[in-house]
Amino acid sequence: MKNGFLAFLVTMVLCVSCNNDDNGPDLETVPPRLLAEVSPENDEEIQEYLRTHFYNYEEFDANPDALDIKIKIDTIAGANADKTPLADQVSSVTVQVSSSQLGLSEEENDIPHTLYYLVARDGKGVMPTVADSTFLRYEGMLLDGVKFDASESFIWQELPFFLRGYSNGISKLTSATNDGLVVNPDGTFQYNDSGIGLIIMPSGLAYFSGTGPSNTLPRYANLVFQVEVGRVIENTDSDNDGVPSIQEDVNGNGYLFDDNTDVDVESNSGLVTRFADFQDGDDDGDGVSTRNEITNDDTGEIIFPYPDSDSDGTPDYLDPDTN
Repeated sequence: MKNGFLAFLVTMVLCVSCNNDDNGPDLETVPPRLLAEVSPENDEEIQEYLRTHFYNYEEFDANPDALDIKIKIDTIAGANADKTPLADQVSSVTVQVSSSQLGLSEEENDIPHTLYYLVARDGKGVMPTVADSTFLRYEGMLLDGVKFDASESFIWQELPFFLRGYSNGISKLTSATNDGLVVNPDGTFQYNDSGIGLIIMPSGLAYFSGTGPSNTLPRYANLVFQVEVGRVIENTDSDNDGVPSIQEDVNGNGYLFDDNTDVDVESNSGLVTRFADFQDGDDDGDGVSTRNEITNDDTGEIIFPYPDSDSDGTPDYLDPDTN
């Protein structure tokens, strides 16, 4: 997932089946399973994981302002038999997933997927949205504890470009503040008031039938991420058009790539690449930039509410008939 691995790119899986004829091995395309079939199976696995595992909550309770504290997960057994299971501590949210969002050919719409998250430490800053640029560090692993990806240092990530479960989970955490920054003698830094949490996601909110970074993950794998949120650019504007990216989620489903107001214009113009509204400086494709359509010519300030010249309920920057 490092360096902007796109959550919406899903690898199609090929299975090699050998035969004994002179033509050599044939490549047989194995179609992905259905979201509606995999989702309940994933949830059953996750719930079992939550019932049988705990995290080091006692350490967090005893050291709420500790530097470099991390979530550690272990099995409830033996000396740990009396620990509180994750199942009693997590919260959950339902996310609707459609096959088109994962690049799947079989049409499925709004299949519910349950995302689980745990706030181990409340940050003292702000909560990011799924569309914000966020300064964080993370560690990703499978349910069996095998780590597949991590960022030991804090890095900036624009959340729309990452796994949907990841961005949705991070939006439940809170960042640190400027005052919480601690600079070490060696030039490295930490936060004593950052938000730290755990995100447990089904495969439909992760790589689904793909195999993730470097083709290392099993297909349909549930994933666990430990995340520490340092800073957030509130109201991130990815295309610098004056409209915050979160406001360009026109259908409000938390997935920004299926909001493309001028897709017909892009198609008719022969563009191979389509640009979602949060990536497009001219959202309605009328030849006048979005920023121009929402800016006061005299003051240079953004007009809000955004202008709607014909009072039809659609602001001018999304209405190709007005400019």
